[in-house]
Amino acid sequence: MALSQIKAGKSSIMDELLAKGEGHAFPRVGDLIEGTVISASKNEVLLDIDGLSAGVVRGKEIYDESEEYSDVKPGDKVSATVLELENENGQLELSFRYAGHQKAWETLEQLMKSGEVTEAKIIDANKGGLMVKVGNVIGFLPVSQLTIEHYPRVEGGDKSRILVALKKFTNTFFKVKVIDVNENDEKLIVSEKAAWEEKQQKTLSKFKVGDVVAGKITGVVDFGAFIEFGDEEETLEGLIHISELAWQRIDDPKTIVKVGDNVKAQIISIDNGKISLSMKKLLDDPWKDVTKKFSIGDKVKGKVLKINPFGAFVELSADIHGLIHISEFNEQQKIDELKENESYSFYIISLEPQEHRLGLSLKPLKKKETAEPQETPATEDDKTEAKTE
Repeated sequence: MALSQIKAGKSSIMDELLAKGEGHAFPRVGDLIEGTVISASKNEVLLDIDGLSAGVVRGKEIYDESEEYSDVKPGDKVSATVLELENENGQLELSFRYAGHQKAWETLEQLMKSGEVTEAKIIDANKGGLMVKVGNVIGFLPVSQLTIEHYPRVEGGDKSRILVALKKFTNTFFKVKVIDVNENDEKLIVSEKAAWEEKQQKTLSKFKVGDVVAGKITGVVDFGAFIEFGDEEETLEGLIHISELAWQRIDDPKTIVKVGDNVKAQIISIDNGKISLSMKKLLDDPWKDVTKKFSIGDKVKGKVLKINPFGAFVELSADIHGLIHISEFNEQQKIDELKENESYSFYIISLEPQEHRLGLSLKPLKKKETAEPQETPATEDDKTEAKTE
């Protein structure tokens, strides 16, 4: 029976006395009162209420959601919620369950306000995250609030595989912070990432952007690789994005690194505990001398790496890749006639070393395009003459 229903029940003799202003020391239904344990058994706990009355907690009402009174003994001071002012034995009918529920949620609210790290037991999982228990309150830990260590690294975001990865955490314990509490909706949201970031901030203070670190690859996914670095006791984990693994274009990070590899990387960003690193920053930029090897108008040999609807990526050397747009194919040779991993002759039509871009074509440039004269800056005399005209 809900507490609201209990409150709406028929008045007892005690209620009548209270209504007349008599027996003002007695509580009302729904009040949280304190008492001393007289006796305790598995199914019943007898309480003394300030020497004025006796109260009893029995059956399912002994279950305490806060676990504070899970093992009471004579002499213990306890709190209980009043269910009835007079039962069949003339005693106050009390509940640890309601009192425990109230205390459990109050504790969770205090944890959220204080930001204190607590422990959560993983009891189940779904595709969106983990079902957890903090004390005896059931809550939720979203996937987005997992640490990098526990985040399901599933290529392509396959939800069924994500669920399998999450199920493995059942019956384990995570350190978390409470980030959302609503007792009325029985809503509890926790974050492992928030708890981890607090600890990481202390270790992060030892590092800064630009530092070169040595670490081990702990995971490889389609968007990059995770690297663990730092001291044995205080390790950090960051991400090397696919674009920061090497200077050349990469389709699969696994062609560059694999789990267990020992690598060096440079920290390029630290943002709210999120660490981004780069391996390519420690390598010479092959594009800085590209104009010594290639020029606009050159006819070059290149291997087709990948064909897309808008064109094809072409490898001119191990580090220099170019793009031939679909508009640069000729009538004799169309895009669907090219084959990946086959080599063909191309013409360089644009070269932008700073942007790491090189444009190719199957059509040779005309002389006008390859040797277009540069405009000579106008002198002050030229400007005066132009005004006169």
